[in-house]
Amino acid sequence: MAKEVLLVDGYNIIHAWPELKTMAMEDQLDHARTRLLEILSDYQGYKKNEIIVVFDAYKAKNPVRSIDAYHNIHVIYTKEHETADHYIEKVATEYARDYQIRVATSDALEQTIILAKGAARMSARELLSDIQATRKEYKADYLEKPSRTTNRLEGHLNKETLAWMEKFRRQR
Repeated sequence: MAKEVLLVDGYNIIHAWPELKTMAMEDQLDHARTRLLEILSDYQGYKKNEIIVVFDAYKAKNPVRSIDAYHNIHVIYTKEHETADHYIEKVATEYARDYQIRVATSDALEQTIILAKGAARMSARELLSDIQATRKEYKADYLEKPSRTTNRLEGHLNKETLAWMEKFRRQR
């Protein structure tokens, strides 16, 4: 199975999620960006997919594209006169054959374009729901498991492996 790459239209998601939208409207856009990156970094850590978050620098005076890393995800700031949509379309076209591409945006036109490029679409609401479901899985898998009182090997093995080891021990 091809590796999954999730392309995220950063500002579209910020303006679609209530928590981040409130921050952005209160002139805390930097904080909203950082919070989005934190959420996506946690999500990536559990899903083990590649995440690329793209932010528009369309009106900024950036002559070149900026590519940064935030923990385990890639962050792209587009160059002057380049929109996040344009960059996402380009990446989706280039990598659709080799990777399973999903694009997270609630922009209906962008969703139509990327579907034509061979990528899957995911709305901001769907992404948020998947992140919330993933948090529940993580919590159930790692945080709510009862702690073992001893650190013996037998406490970490399944019944079949324990039976096999016991049979092996008795044969000696």
